[in-house]
Amino acid sequence: MKRRAFITLLGGAAAAWPLAARAQQPKMPVVGFLHQGSPEPYAKFTAAFRKGLAEVGYVEGRNVVIEYRWAHGESDPLPELAADLVSRRVTVIATPGSIAATLAAKAATVAIPIVFMSGADPVQTGVVASLNRPGGNITGVGAMNAGLGAKQFGLLHELLPRGARFAVLVNPSSPQSQSMIAEVQTAASTLGAQLEIFTVTTNRDINPMFAGLGQKRPDGLLISPDPLFTNRLVQLATLAARHVMPAIYALREFAEVGGLMTYGSNFTDLFRQAGNYTGRVLSGEKPAEMPILQPTKFEFVINLQTAAALGLEIPPTLLARADEVIE
Repeated sequence: MKRRAFITLLGGAAAAWPLAARAQQPKMPVVGFLHQGSPEPYAKFTAAFRKGLAEVGYVEGRNVVIEYRWAHGESDPLPELAADLVSRRVTVIATPGSIAATLAAKAATVAIPIVFMSGADPVQTGVVASLNRPGGNITGVGAMNAGLGAKQFGLLHELLPRGARFAVLVNPSSPQSQSMIAEVQTAASTLGAQLEIFTVTTNRDINPMFAGLGQKRPDGLLISPDPLFTNRLVQLATLAARHVMPAIYALREFAEVGGLMTYGSNFTDLFRQAGNYTGRVLSGEKPAEMPILQPTKFEFVINLQTAAALGLEIPPTLLARADEVIE
C-alpha cells in the first residue's frame, strides 16, 4: 500500500473512532415529572426535588433528563399526561405533591417505576399495599398532611375560642377530601362547633366561593392541603385577608405570603426526599422493597402581621408552641 493511501485510511479510521465511541455511550436516564399544579408556584419545590436527585449523583442536564408535565391546577389532563410519559418510555415517573397524579401514573403503567410524595394515606387510597413493603412498581414519601385536619382545626379553635361557626374548603375531586371532611367534622363536634363545607373544583371557582363565604361570615376557615389550593398561595391568602377571614393552612409557604397560620409537614424537604428516592430508583433499587418514608416533624407557623391586620391577638399558649413567628 502506498504511503499516502495508508495515511488517508488511518486518518479516516481515527475520525470514525470518536463517532463510534459516542454511539456506544448509554443514553441519559429520563425522569418524567408529573404534577397537578403549575411550574411557577412550585419552583421552590422542584428545586428541592433536583437537590434530592443531586444528593445521589444525578444532576439535570449532566447525567439525567427531566421531562416536566404540568396540569395547571386541573386533574382532568393527568391521565393523558401520564400516558404521554409512558409512551416516551421514561426511566421513572415522579409524582411529588399530588395524589391525583400518582393515581394517573399508576393507571398508566405497571412496568415503569413510580416515586410519589403525597399528603393522602397511600394505603387507604390504594397507591401501595403496605408502608413497609409497598410492592409493585411504586414507592415514595408520605406527607401525611391529610391526617392533620383535626389538629389544624384545634389550633384554629384555640385562636378563636368564642367561635361557633367554621368553614372548611376542599376539592371534592380529590381522593382525600372525604377523609379530610370526616376528621374535621369529628373535631368540630367534639368542641361543640358548627362546620360548613365549601367546595372548589377549578381555579375559576375560587373567587366566587370566597364571595359566598364572605356573605355567610363563618368565624374561621380551614383550607385543605390540595394541589388546587397550593397552586394559588398568594390568591388564597389575599382573599382571606380581604374578607377578614382568619384561616389556617397546611403549608408554611402560605404564612410566608401572608396567611395567618399553618400547620403541617415541610413540603420543601419532602420534595427533596422524593428526589432522593427517585435517584435511588435510577441507581437500581427496587420500589417494591423501598419503604414509604414518613415525616417525623410538623411545623406550626404564625404570621403576626396578618394577625394584627385581622385585629386578632394570638394567645401566649399558641405563640409558645409555634416553630416560627413571622413578625
